[in-house]
Amino acid sequence: MQRAQRNSLRLLQWMMAASLALPIALFVVAAAISYRSTNDIADREIERTVAIAHEQALKVFETIDRSLAELNEVVRGLSDDVIRAREPELHRRLKRLTNALPQLKSAWIFDADGKALVNSLASPPPDLGFADREYFYAHIDQSIGRFIGAALTPRPPYQGARFFGVSRRRESDDGRFIGVIQASVLPEYFESFYTRIGSEPGSFFAMGRTDGAMLAHFPRLDRELRLDPAGPLGQKISAQPEHGLITVAWPSDGIERRIAYRRVAEYPIYVSAGLETSAIRARWFATMGQHLVFGVPATALLFLLLALALRRTRHLQAEAAKRREAEEALKHSQRLEALGQLTGGVAHDFNNLLTVIRASVDLLNRPQLTEERRQRYITAIADSVARAAKLTSQLLAFARRQTLKPELFDVGARVQSLHDMLATLLGPGIEIVMQLPAEPCLVNADAGQFETALINMATNARDAMQGKGRIVFEVEAATTAPDAPAQHSANQTMASHGFVRITVSDTGVGIPAARLGRIFEPFFTTKQIGHGTGLGLSQVFGFARQSGGEVTVTSEVGHGSTFSLYLPRVPPELLPQREAPNTAPAAAGTGISVLVVEDNIELANFAADGLTELGYGITLVDNAADALAELVVGADRFDVVFSDVVMPGMTGLDLVQAIRERGIAVPVVLTTGYSQALSQQGAAGCDLVQKPYSIEELSHVLHRAAQLRHVRDGAAE
Repeated sequence: MQRAQRNSLRLLQWMMAASLALPIALFVVAAAISYRSTNDIADREIERTVAIAHEQALKVFETIDRSLAELNEVVRGLSDDVIRAREPELHRRLKRLTNALPQLKSAWIFDADGKALVNSLASPPPDLGFADREYFYAHIDQSIGRFIGAALTPRPPYQGARFFGVSRRRESDDGRFIGVIQASVLPEYFESFYTRIGSEPGSFFAMGRTDGAMLAHFPRLDRELRLDPAGPLGQKISAQPEHGLITVAWPSDGIERRIAYRRVAEYPIYVSAGLETSAIRARWFATMGQHLVFGVPATALLFLLLALALRRTRHLQAEAAKRREAEEALKHSQRLEALGQLTGGVAHDFNNLLTVIRASVDLLNRPQLTEERRQRYITAIADSVARAAKLTSQLLAFARRQTLKPELFDVGARVQSLHDMLATLLGPGIEIVMQLPAEPCLVNADAGQFETALINMATNARDAMQGKGRIVFEVEAATTAPDAPAQHSANQTMASHGFVRITVSDTGVGIPAARLGRIFEPFFTTKQIGHGTGLGLSQVFGFARQSGGEVTVTSEVGHGSTFSLYLPRVPPELLPQREAPNTAPAAAGTGISVLVVEDNIELANFAADGLTELGYGITLVDNAADALAELVVGADRFDVVFSDVVMPGMTGLDLVQAIRERGIAVPVVLTTGYSQALSQQGAAGCDLVQKPYSIEELSHVLHRAAQLRHVRDGAAE
């Protein structure tokens, strides 16, 4: 019970730990999956955004290219003087062009010295030189096609936003450099577009030349920015020059971003789009926060419920422990009460027996005692000893501590043989009915204890009927026994053949239901204190359990009681070995040497004196160690060893084992009045003499053991 309670508490504790560990583990796994998923989603968004930025930049530069090509066709073959002459007309045309294209700030036509012939901003143009501008001098030495310059600030008197130039070379028919056509492109046009498509927190856009010069930037910069092509970012781009996806700390502000870049067709321009990694993590945190909003309360509630269950379980187990303590206290009180009953009943019976013995001894000491009276007093002493031995046997039978002597016998035949004795015991007012089977019902049990159990049940029935009524003794085979205990190994095989049920039914007053559960308790009796020990039915209970069987009772007040004794049945083909009762006188022991091992000196002297008178040669020792030493020195000196079981140090069973281990071929006869080891393990294959024993009984057992040894020794020779 306590182990089950500890297991239940441990299970609840494990469940509490699991209620936290499992959600945490699941949360960690979900967090890892969500983190990867959030990054994948962000990468796809970034790649879609950079695709949009690339498409926009490509269209803008293609439009500017077409516009510059048209202007070149307009002024092709015209001299500078003609262009100046037509300046108002060309000014209006350039102005219409810039008004039609919002990405353009202005359009220009320069001569070979870098002075403006026409522009879309002023007519006539101021007399200023622009030969120092990159978009101009890049074309002087050779034809390089389209050129995209760095971001510039307008030169006074021109004002307004920053711009970068997209220019083409003007050539004469013979290929000489005669000037430049240039369009000033507004970076803010791109930045405004990036603002519209970059609505996500942490969005980033940039457009720059392949040499690292930034043309447009979002968030907008208040200074010029040029990236180092040989730096970490430039190296990553050079590894995949067309497009790629990288994580980098952006040089302008040091913020880590996830950036996708892409080259704009054949133009020396890259566009890039990205998100701050902190913004991506913020998305992930928001997603996990939603999980926590639902998961944390649910986990906390589950943990709280388990904690309450654990607390409640501990409280219930504490209450159960208190109840057990109260029950133990009650049982202890009941045991004390039973001990009081034992003191009264056993003391009454033993005092009666001791009184008879003491009185008989006193009378035997009187002078001039006749032989008839002397024999009567000796018989009274012997009868009192037998009754005391029976009382002790009943005590041991209930405790299941007596050493049984099982033998095969037919239950029906044994019950029939007790008919006359039962008739005398029960009296003339009791009608005896026996219902016995025609076929043998064999059991392997202690016949003496069986007869005692049957007599105890019959006596109990007689008392219930107050000496008048009918008792039915019935013997029959049964397949099972109710609540039969685990049998000894010897009985387990027999129990497979079923049981023999011996039923004793009476027509007495019956047993009240309140007492029905206590009738087999030790010392429980309805008699007055001092008029009985209450051990009769206890002996039946102990005998049944130790024999591998069971005893039950059914009763109804006013309609009598039925006791059923179940014993394991032996297969019918095994017939019991019947032996005539031993009424022969003591067996002479002439020529038989006995090693007597007994720690009780008075009992040892009694046995030695009695056996010596019968002709036995006796060697007496008071402990098993000395006996073993005698055997080791000369085992051939002894025909048999007679040893007590319960002795200090080495027991009789230990002595038997030591003798067998040393290969000493001397038979051993054991004796005991009580031994728990014998009741549990048996007599180790040795003959057993129960205390108290008579010299006649002892002589027969020793004589038989010595003769069997001589027969074995003769066969070996």
